[in-house]
Amino acid sequence: MIGISAIETAARRIAGHVVHTPTVPSPGLSELLGVPVTAKLEQLQRTGSFKARGATLKLLSLSEAERAAGVVAASGGNHGIALAVMAAALDVKATVVMPRTAPARSLALVEEAGASVRLTDGMGSAFELVETLRDEGLTLVHPFDDPVVIAAQGTVGLEFAEDAGELTDVIVSIGGGGLISGVAAALRARRPDVRVWGVETEGAQAMSEALAAGGPVPVALSSVVTPLSAPSVSPLTYEHVSALVTEVLVVPDREAVGGCLDLAEHAKVWAEPAAGCLLPAARRVRERVGDGARIGLVVCGGNTTREDLMAWTERFGPR
Repeated sequence: MIGISAIETAARRIAGHVVHTPTVPSPGLSELLGVPVTAKLEQLQRTGSFKARGATLKLLSLSEAERAAGVVAASGGNHGIALAVMAAALDVKATVVMPRTAPARSLALVEEAGASVRLTDGMGSAFELVETLRDEGLTLVHPFDDPVVIAAQGTVGLEFAEDAGELTDVIVSIGGGGLISGVAAALRARRPDVRVWGVETEGAQAMSEALAAGGPVPVALSSVVTPLSAPSVSPLTYEHVSALVTEVLVVPDREAVGGCLDLAEHAKVWAEPAAGCLLPAARRVRERVGDGARIGLVVCGGNTTREDLMAWTERFGPR
């Protein structure tokens, strides 16, 4: 389990490379949900998501031999963007393996940063190719199955604990579980009375299926929310979530896209569906907890285009 000292050390090491993002009360979301809502705006982070934190710390922790060999990662979008940009900033050669279904903008940003891009038919085959490339000598930067990466993502929770007012419940999106593992570890240490809830989309249910099975299992992926589409969680993230998280909620893609529109309309925040799913989950938490809820949302990223959001809105119809 990742401890608070590891997260505090991570915060010091990455401080000169990443943004201490704003934590702000949201009058619009508070009115929408009927209880006070505070948002941690990680879409304002370098590379547009929290992933810059984990990528940066992992790159800084490499030996000279590992740096020279170059790094490799599998990604549906944000992790690849973060690794490509931060590797270029730190003069490390990066290869990113992405599914062909990854957003076109994400592919373009990875290439523009100078990383080598390899495409596969899906996330499962992307992780398989990464293993082959690691066997050939590249250094793996895993998006979530790494205590260094989790400690860095935990700095989101550390900042939230330091900067927010009263909170009873914090809601965090889950892909492979690195973000929620780190955030939950930080909040357990700094604000032990706060409940942490996870949220996934239907068709990207790696953590909820792991919890039902008693451990990580491979899952079928069909969600449009590719940043949440991990083929399975890891034993490391599973252990953190099973120990520290109150419950993992699952929402349809339709509601995640609607959440993006709600964030834009009521919070004046541009976010991707991986963050949009927080809003339908927050409504459920509000119903369960009642009027005493003080909700915190980790808005994990904003890497989506107008065209993507318009296409999803047309596909799923009016809210």
